[in-house]
Amino acid sequence: MSASQPNPLSYLHDQLEQWRAEGTYQRLRVLESESAAEARFDGKQVINLASNNYLGLTTHPKLREAALEAVRKFGVGSGAVRTISGTMSIHLQLEERIAAFKNVEACVVFQSGFAANAGTVSAILTPEDHIISDELNHASIIDGCRLSKAKIHVFPHKDVAAAERILAELEAVPGRKLLITDGVFSMDGDIGPLPGLADAAEKHGAIMMVDDAHSSGVLGRNGRGTIDHFGVHGRVHVQVGTLSKAIGVLGGYVCGSRDLIEFLYHRARPFLFSTSHPPAVAAACLAAFDVLEQEPERIAQLWDNTRYFKKGLQEAGFNTGISETPITPVIVGDAALAHQLSRELFQEGVLATGIGFPTVAKGKARVRTIVASTHTKAELDQALDAFRKVGKKLGILG
Repeated sequence: MSASQPNPLSYLHDQLEQWRAEGTYQRLRVLESESAAEARFDGKQVINLASNNYLGLTTHPKLREAALEAVRKFGVGSGAVRTISGTMSIHLQLEERIAAFKNVEACVVFQSGFAANAGTVSAILTPEDHIISDELNHASIIDGCRLSKAKIHVFPHKDVAAAERILAELEAVPGRKLLITDGVFSMDGDIGPLPGLADAAEKHGAIMMVDDAHSSGVLGRNGRGTIDHFGVHGRVHVQVGTLSKAIGVLGGYVCGSRDLIEFLYHRARPFLFSTSHPPAVAAACLAAFDVLEQEPERIAQLWDNTRYFKKGLQEAGFNTGISETPITPVIVGDAALAHQLSRELFQEGVLATGIGFPTVAKGKARVRTIVASTHTKAELDQALDAFRKVGKKLGILG
C-alpha cells in the first residue's frame, strides 16, 4: 500500500481511539509465571481472581508428570485431524474416561469449549429447525445457533414458563426443537434451572442441551456438573463441557448417545477441520479426572473460599448480583468505572477483569472475580482489603 493511498482499515484505528477516550480500551495483561492463585502479570505479583483455574490443577504434579510422560512416549503432536490420521489411542482413552465420569454412552473431545458448542449446534440442526435459547447463554452457543441457520427463539433469563410457552407455540410447527441453556452462567455466576427446563423439553419432545463449562469440576459429585447436581441424568440429550477451566488444561467435549457422537464425527466442522490435541494435553486431562475423584477436598475448599469471599464483598457493600457459584461479579454499572476499578485493583495487587458491553448488557458492567480452591484466607483477606480501599476511593462504596 503506497503512502498516497488511503488505508481501508482506518476505521479500526478510529474505533480503538474511541474506546480509549471512553475508558473501555483493554490492554492484554501478560502472565509471566505459572497460572496460580498468586501469579506474576506485567512484572507485578498479584492475587489472581481472573482465572478459571478453579481447583488449581494447572500446576498439579500429577498433571505435569502425565504431560511429560506423554511427550516422551508419543511426541508433541498428532500430525493430523481426527478423521485422517490424528486419532491417537490416548484421545480415545480420554473420551472413554469422560463418558464414564459423566454417566453417558459416548463422548467426543473438541479443541475448545467454544468449538464444542458452536460445532455441535450447527451440526445437528438445519434451517427448518427451531432453537429455544436463554437470553444470557454463552457466545459460543449464540454463534452455533446462527451457524445452524435454524430459527432462534430467545426466552428471558431462567424463565422456565416462557421457554415452555415458546415450545407450546411451536408444537404444530414443522422442524426439530432444541432447548438450550448454560449450566452455570459465566458472567453472573447463577445456575440454570435444569429440572424445569428438562420437564418442558420432555413435555414437548424437544432436544435438551446444556453447556456445563463453568460447572465441570465445580458442581455435582466430584465435579460432574449440573446434570449430576440436579439429578437429571438421562434427561439431557447433549452435554457440553470444558477441559480448559477446572480441569486445568485445554479443550471441550460433548457427551451423549453413541449415535450423537458418531454423527458429530461426520458433521461437526471444528472436529473435521482442526488438528487433534497434542498427546500431552490429552494425558494431562486424563490425570485431571483422576484428581477429581481422588481429591474431593479440592472442591470442598473451593466452595469454602467462595462463601468466605462472597460474604466479604457483600458485607463491604458491593453488589454481587445473583451469583450462586465461585463466579462472583462486582457490578458497578458504568463500563468506564468497571475498567477503572480493575486498573486500581491491579495497582493494589489484585487481578480482576473489568467487563462491559457487549459481553454484558449496557448498564451492567462489572469486575468479575473467581476464587480458586488454592487461595489462602490471607490472600482473600488481602483482596477484600483492596476492594474496600478502591471501592471507597472511586465512590462505589459509601
